[in-house]
Amino acid sequence: MNKNKGKTSGSTELKVRGMLVEKGVKIPKSQNVEGISSRGYGTTENNELLLTYYEALYLLEKSMLEVEDEEGKNVDFQTLLRYYEAVNENAWAAYLTYRDLRSRGYVVREGFGLGVDFRVYERGEYGKDTAKYLILNIQEGKPISLEDLTRAMMQCQSLKKELVLAVINRRGEIVYYSVSQLSLK
Repeated sequence: MNKNKGKTSGSTELKVRGMLVEKGVKIPKSQNVEGISSRGYGTTENNELLLTYYEALYLLEKSMLEVEDEEGKNVDFQTLLRYYEAVNENAWAAYLTYRDLRSRGYVVREGFGLGVDFRVYERGEYGKDTAKYLILNIQEGKPISLEDLTRAMMQCQSLKKELVLAVINRRGEIVYYSVSQLSLK
């Protein structure tokens, strides 16, 4: 029995291997995916765990995941990022926000659409309560229309969630702004 506890840098001894697919990275159930899914990663689909691209990038960076393509070749971080950029032009910004929130101890899940990028659960609340915050990514130099911001704010208010703008500057630094109410009078 191998007892290599504590030998990884900051992460757990959990490590799984996944296959690159069109929607992200699939991990077969045979790889004890419960340890990863219980921490708020992936969704179960056809008896497998499907990680989004940003989840897979994060776990790859943390050395908790190995990814291979259909031919069985290892996929590195840059290659996986290129696949993500092919389906999302704002892939790097989304990943930076995801990584930042995860590193702060939050569980981050996919958003509901209408511009909302992520749902964020209060620390320790994932699986017990609904997400408290909805995150909208905004990149410096890429304007957002007032209509889009209003739509996202109204959606958040109707769901009784707090809208948080994740503003990413050109150096990749993120500043969070809470939007509590929008009144256009």
